[in-house]
Amino acid sequence: MHPTPLLSLAAACLALSACTVSTSTGQASAGATAQTATAANTSTPPASATATKKTDVSTALAVGAQAPDFTAQAWLAGKAFDYSLAQSLAKGPVVLYFFPAAYTPGCNIEAHQFSQAIDQFAAAGASVIGVTAGNADQLAKFSADNERCAGKFPVAADPGAKIAPEYGVVLDKKPEWSIRTSFVIDRDGRIVAVHSDLSPEGHVEAMLAGVKSI
Repeated sequence: MHPTPLLSLAAACLALSACTVSTSTGQASAGATAQTATAANTSTPPASATATKKTDVSTALAVGAQAPDFTAQAWLAGKAFDYSLAQSLAKGPVVLYFFPAAYTPGCNIEAHQFSQAIDQFAAAGASVIGVTAGNADQLAKFSADNERCAGKFPVAADPGAKIAPEYGVVLDKKPEWSIRTSFVIDRDGRIVAVHSDLSPEGHVEAMLAGVKSI
């Protein structure tokens, strides 16, 4: 008997979270602690920029890079709309987080954590958008689910993982998915913080710190 697609997705997500690579040292590690780089130890980002990285082999755009603009179909509290990064940046900084697939264990946790912290992001003048190529047909439900996004922030579909490569966050072992990576983008479209870790833990905290550094 073959496993159902949903069980296969969940199993893959759990298996991937067991091993990561710390790009700040270039050494593979299991359960390594995410590390933070600042302008003190990198030549290009400004003093306010921070980067927390704990990645798979995919290489996310670095602090100081210009964030590629994109539009995508998104859902907020179950309602569909056309999301534009440029339009959101016109209103303030944006926290853009890529996640592997809706309704998989780590992604459920991460969405819930962002929903719980949404008032803190709003108080700092930032908006949040989640983007995924996995289980995109379930995003309407996912966006409204009280245990996930709870209608607090939108999630957008990236069919065929077309947006993810522009940010360098394609999951090497499963290229139709994105690796779990979060970015803070300032109003000028510049990336000021990055956190890449297959574990959902730490993304919200890193993004709050990045937003407050602007």
